[in-house]
Amino acid sequence: MKYGGTNMQDARAVRHSASLAARSIREGVKVVVVVSAMAGVTNQLLKLADAAQSGDIASANDEIAAMRTRHFTAAQELGAAPDSDTVREIREMHETLRQAVYGVYLLRELTPRSRDLIVAFGERLSAPLMKLALEQDGLRAHHLSGGEAGIVTDTHFGNARPLPGTYERIKDRLSGLLSAGVTPVVAGFMGETEKGAITTLGRGGTDFSATIIGKALSATEVWGWKDVDGVMSADPRVVADARNVDVLSYGEVMELAYFGAKVLHPLAVTPLQDSGIPLRLKNSADPDFAGTLVQAEPRDEAGHPVKAVTAIRNVSIINVSGAGVLGIPEVIASVFDAIARENVTLLMVSQSSSMSNVSLAVQTVDAERTLNALRAGVSLELKVEQQDHVAVLAIVGSGMRGQKGVSARLFTALAAADVNILMISQGSSELNVSVAVEAEHVDEATRAVHAAFNLGKSVIA
Repeated sequence: MKYGGTNMQDARAVRHSASLAARSIREGVKVVVVVSAMAGVTNQLLKLADAAQSGDIASANDEIAAMRTRHFTAAQELGAAPDSDTVREIREMHETLRQAVYGVYLLRELTPRSRDLIVAFGERLSAPLMKLALEQDGLRAHHLSGGEAGIVTDTHFGNARPLPGTYERIKDRLSGLLSAGVTPVVAGFMGETEKGAITTLGRGGTDFSATIIGKALSATEVWGWKDVDGVMSADPRVVADARNVDVLSYGEVMELAYFGAKVLHPLAVTPLQDSGIPLRLKNSADPDFAGTLVQAEPRDEAGHPVKAVTAIRNVSIINVSGAGVLGIPEVIASVFDAIARENVTLLMVSQSSSMSNVSLAVQTVDAERTLNALRAGVSLELKVEQQDHVAVLAIVGSGMRGQKGVSARLFTALAAADVNILMISQGSSELNVSVAVEAEHVDEATRAVHAAFNLGKSVIA
């Protein structure tokens, strides 16, 4: 069972989350609990790290003091005495955090490695609170960091991936606790290198932690507790009649997560695919609602090829053009080599049939790095330009495969809403069609496409 930030945001939320785990444990289910940081804490940690790097140690210390108060208050409200182990651990962790941040301030250098060390404190501080709440509910529990639980990763700080030995290591470390009737509480989002340095798995990585552990222990299911009913047919803040999607395949949910649906880490289902372990996304406010079941095989509804529409905001398009691109494979290779060296994630790629133009969609935060890498790494004859204020909109559904007219419905809906298409991409898997549009029109485009595919109707149930 994985709990997101809103399910850990204060003592009341932690107590409720613990009660959901306790209900299953009392029914005879062995549960591993994986926790996120309290809502807002990850951003707070990133902010204070940046403040320390810029020399504003007073601001960083103020943030640490506010976090300390928040965690102490939660521990106290959960029943921890001032001299308890939980309070002592929280105090010691905040002191270690303060020292790490002071080191960044002295050096005026925030490396990916030190950023991971700092940002992982959010989950490390949540885990003792969940352990305390479970114990107050009459259960035995033991909390561990991701590394202590057995998650060993590569050294790609900020976006680390588990090494093959991780699964056996997790099984060794957690099976004994479960057999002894102790509920492991694991700090999500983090692991450690083989040399013991803390790494993080990327934003939303607590989902990934949970599925890694689920695979290692051959779980019956992995449950992700959220503050929504599951995966919605669109962002309910944008589309009023967005509905819960009952069943999705691994492939479909990966596409949705990749294209901006914030319900899941894009790689979260990858550990489950080989073993076929289902993932269920449930609403902690309505625990008896089935939520969304993610499984190996898609479930298609005749006449409804699209399951959901989603969008990525804050996107830039990088255009590489010129006669030097024309028909020369080495030029295209140099474009992708330059981007790979910078470790930039491409959201979309589109190439003109004449091969005189290649368009790349990237997150705006990566645009300058991408531009500089291309200008340094490709032929001087080529023109490299950046277009900002873009969003990528995608429709996702396995029913699109072999279905005629899906793209036509998409483009007709966008044209009727007077939305200009800047770029188009469709993979051969036919799980999605994605388009780049001007950012100011993305909400309008989302509503138009959602209506065009009748996603507000209860046909997905």
